[in-house]
Amino acid sequence: MSVIITFCVMFALWIVMSGKFDLFHLGMGVLSTGLVTWLSHDLLFSGRPRKLGKLLAEIGRFLRYMLWLFWQIVLANIHIASLALSPRSNETLDPRIIKFKTVLKTDFAQFVFANSITLTPGTTTIRIQDGFFYVHAITVQSAGDLAGGEGPGEMERWVAWVFEGGKR
Repeated sequence: MSVIITFCVMFALWIVMSGKFDLFHLGMGVLSTGLVTWLSHDLLFSGRPRKLGKLLAEIGRFLRYMLWLFWQIVLANIHIASLALSPRSNETLDPRIIKFKTVLKTDFAQFVFANSITLTPGTTTIRIQDGFFYVHAITVQSAGDLAGGEGPGEMERWVAWVFEGGKR
């Protein structure tokens, strides 16, 4: 089942990204996505739910997370643009490296979390080592609540909710 889902997702992306609907391009899409599916189908679903109902529920949670993440990226872009356009931006810039322990248990959840941090303007995941994240943030506001308080920050709670059944 994971092979079929992987092929369908990748072929749909091929069609959307290529924008070509002639026989040659669709045939190349089938060949390319078939080869990539054969080589990597176990990577996408490694450790993922095997039952269709659980997989669909996870996909639904992931889509909700993507909407939330998109909004966070918009807000971060506005913040970074205001810094760039502000005549006093040197006073508000406060770059720092933040180190914090993650509550995420699976490699896939940590991978999604690290990439979500890096996609958000003003922050970059530098390293993940022994359950600790090292993140560069350009301002205190960009750091947000990644390492704030005792528990995980909002983005980490979302990722835990999507992939590990945690609370949001």
